[in-house]
Amino acid sequence: MPEPDLYKILQVDPEADPEVIQAAYRRLAQKFHPDVATAPEAIARMVLINRAWETLGDPVARSAYDVGRASVDRQAVPIHAAGSSEQASSTTAPSSSPGPPPGDPSGSSIMFGRYQGWSIGEIGRTDLDYLEWLDRMPIGRSYRDEIDAILRRAGRRRSATAEAKERRGLFRRR
Repeated sequence: MPEPDLYKILQVDPEADPEVIQAAYRRLAQKFHPDVATAPEAIARMVLINRAWETLGDPVARSAYDVGRASVDRQAVPIHAAGSSEQASSTTAPSSSPGPPPGDPSGSSIMFGRYQGWSIGEIGRTDLDYLEWLDRMPIGRSYRDEIDAILRRAGRRRSATAEAKERRGLFRRR
């Protein structure tokens, strides 16, 4: 049985920053901790989460794991006797990759994750959930203004004036 991918266990991208990995570990640990979750599957899941964190949380162990992952990926690529390099490269593409950008770019381009090379506007037209996730993560800080504008236009957020009206201060009346 093949080893489970530690990045998939923590639900992060292999190029994720250490603080993103730590935040993902903490979120999953809160959800599946045996004191909180009573299901027997939660205990087994917590064991996997802890094992993934032990490896990915340590920079030396993470780099060794990445080297091992890369060698396994190279061994998994089939060698075609009459095949071209295009066929070999198509077999190495991750299955979660959405493919090339759809065109009509708008906004900044991101150079990480599953939407590498896509603009913020292109991602907004296809996957608003990813933009909401990116807005919550430290890696998305530099894109927050663009993401905020797209999510407001899509109706996923209210305008700043509507939020200000609803916000109550310490001494405001209703």
